Amino acid sequence: MAMKKIGVLGAGTMGQGIAEMLAAKGLEVLLMERTPEKLEEAWEQIGSSLDKQMVKWAITAAEKKLLLSKIHKVTDYSGLADCDMVIESITEDLELKKALFCQLDELCPRKVILASNTSTLSLTELAAVTKHPERVIGIHFLPPVAKIDLVEIIRGLKTSEETFLATRQFVTETIEKHGIQVYESPGYVTTRLICVLINEALHVLSERVAAAEDIDNAMRIGYSFHYGPLEMADRFGLDSVMAAMERMFREFGDLKYRPAAMLKQMVRAGQLGVKTGEGFFKYDKDGDRIL
Repeated sequence: MAMKKIGVLGAGTMGQGIAEMLAAKGLEVLLMERTPEKLEEAWEQIGSSLDKQMVKWAITAAEKKLLLSKIHKVTDYSGLADCDMVIESITEDLELKKALFCQLDELCPRKVILASNTSTLSLTELAAVTKHPERVIGIHFLPPVAKIDLVEIIRGLKTSEETFLATRQFVTETIEKHGIQVYESPGYVTTRLICVLINEALHVLSERVAAAEDIDNAMRIGYSFHYGPLEMADRFGLDSVMAAMERMFREFGDLKYRPAAMLKQMVRAGQLGVKTGEGFFKYDKDGDRIL
């Protein structure tokens, strides 16, 4: 079954990226936030992202207008019942997500796939609060969503083969990304690996082995990384990196997942990266590096 209308819950950085990407693929998107103010802020950010693409001649003004016409701002859950799939992308809080999935399960017909963009939380635990856990699945996009072609498709304990196959078809054929099948484990594949690299880069920095710029250049130039590990952390959000590390440390009990002291200090200082304008490096309001 071809999917044509997708709900996106949560219009933060990831939600914006997902909505913009889906609209660019010709899909109708219902973008939802808790308050009209947050929704308008997200709308402006999407418009700003498209303006930057226009400056680079990547899209025309007509294409921008068409893309925006595909994204519908909603604050009422009722419209989600008509979607083919709902993708949750709210903050990484297990209780908030469980409450949301419980609500979606009551609202959406059984044929609607309920997906989460979580990077660390248990899909099985999210699905357990629903009456139809077989339709719950993880779709973990990597930022920036439009540029990164990998998607982790995560199966919970009770995710059905039908749900997985429909989701894989959506990922590979509809939005034309490379999907990998992942069985539930804290951090899955990408978060589990990249957080350890970021954490080790923090140890290297705190031990004064090299400066932040040189650490990033070593991996960016030496190993063809798009961003170095420290700028990557800035773009993920240092608070998000720390939360992911702490979850994996609790789950695995392995010291390699214990957040570096420097990471904790920077989070306490409010230097969270792109979202605050300063982390290991400085950024303008559009998220571009300025220092």
